Amino acid sequence: MEQATLRTSTLTEVSAPAEMPKNLEALALSGALLGPLAALLVWLLPLGIDPTVQKAFAIVAFMVLYWIMEPVDHAVTALIGCYLFWSLGLAKFSLAFSGFASTTPWFLFGAILMGEAASHAGLAKRIGYMVILKVGTSYPRLVLGIAVLSFLLTFLVPSGMARLALMAPMVVGLIDVFGLNKKSNVARGLFILLTATSSLFELMIMSGASSILTRGIIEEQTGVQVLWSQWFIAFLPVGLMTIFVCWVTVLWLYPGEKMELPGGTKHLQDALKQMGPWTVNEKKALAWMVLALALWGTDFAHPIRPDVVGLGVGLLMTLPRLGVLDKKAIKQVSILPIIFSAGALSMGNVLFQIKALDSLTAGAAGWIAPVLSNSFLATITLYLSGFVYHFLLSNRQSMLITSLPFLLHLARAHGCNPIAIGFVWTFAGGAALFAYQSAILVMGYSYGYFDAKDLLKVGAVLTIVEGILLMFLVTLYWPLIGLSWAAQ
Repeated sequence: MEQATLRTSTLTEVSAPAEMPKNLEALALSGALLGPLAALLVWLLPLGIDPTVQKAFAIVAFMVLYWIMEPVDHAVTALIGCYLFWSLGLAKFSLAFSGFASTTPWFLFGAILMGEAASHAGLAKRIGYMVILKVGTSYPRLVLGIAVLSFLLTFLVPSGMARLALMAPMVVGLIDVFGLNKKSNVARGLFILLTATSSLFELMIMSGASSILTRGIIEEQTGVQVLWSQWFIAFLPVGLMTIFVCWVTVLWLYPGEKMELPGGTKHLQDALKQMGPWTVNEKKALAWMVLALALWGTDFAHPIRPDVVGLGVGLLMTLPRLGVLDKKAIKQVSILPIIFSAGALSMGNVLFQIKALDSLTAGAAGWIAPVLSNSFLATITLYLSGFVYHFLLSNRQSMLITSLPFLLHLARAHGCNPIAIGFVWTFAGGAALFAYQSAILVMGYSYGYFDAKDLLKVGAVLTIVEGILLMFLVTLYWPLIGLSWAAQ
């Protein structure tokens, strides 16, 4: 199949990601049939539970299978679920679509606008070239530089897929300068590093869809406010350690055929030269980003909520003269992540209101409740359970909305801090071994620079190491910053 090419400022033609693999297409077709069949089965089986709860579970079964097998976009599935809750009489319209009145999807919309502005203005790309130039262009330094850059860009570009698409041309251009083929250790190491870090770092900063969704679920279900600064401080040590772990892992698994990159510095300097001096739009985008980060980072000291800041700055990016996004750029912003987030929250609200979570809590209390009082055992149990659950339910956001409300319900019943539970469960969703477990991994894999076995190797190392880091984080570090395991 002949692939399209994208012209980038690196003066390199980069192959676009390939289409969905055939095995994923077959999975989607199977899901289109299995979803309704599973819903019908749950609807009709004599389960001996409240009829309203049973019907709700039938709709959830349909949604979960569609989220796993993806016959349609996740946002469409969420919207279908809202419609079914309402049209089948399980909830009033105001409840069935209540997630759209929540702040969470609009916080996410603001973050998406900010990321689009950083990309559209060229700010993210300029910062990328500057960081790599500063770190150096030998193979070990490039590995470190890409890991650092991926972390830093998470503040500006919240979407992992957007960061991957933004940085991929730069990485491919550097691989070409090395003069190595796509399956060389250098190429595989750099590209799998970019893919893995794009997936992981959005869990450590409240900017990506998963972290914003978790915040929304916690606040909707418990009424406890989650601060941006609280999330950032809680995961900062793991974020910094992840940079080091990824650097060591890639150099260990993929020793470079060439350690030095002749002409690499000139390649990056030429790319920066082609961009020209700082533009007015870049300066405006940077100024608004700095303001947002300053307000988020100090949200413990003022009453302005993170969602107010995120949506406010995002909207400012669209205003004439003040912002950087024109009408064409705004039209390119997808509303599907907003619909998915709102629909997923609506599902959680319906299950909560009809007390469907009570029956789940009663069934699971016997095996999980005994470990909840011990932060170390609870962290191990939740991390491993999250790994398995994410293995079965591929999408991270789907994993969160179908399980986190239940866990928060259980935590509340056993005197645990809902924020700590939510943080651990969200982080557990980052553990992945196969491409299907994340759209970011599918996208990185589709460029063709690494194989499934590469993702399995790197994923296995990171899953183990990140789990160990999380255990020390929860038991030793979180109590020092006032994030206790027990509810206050």
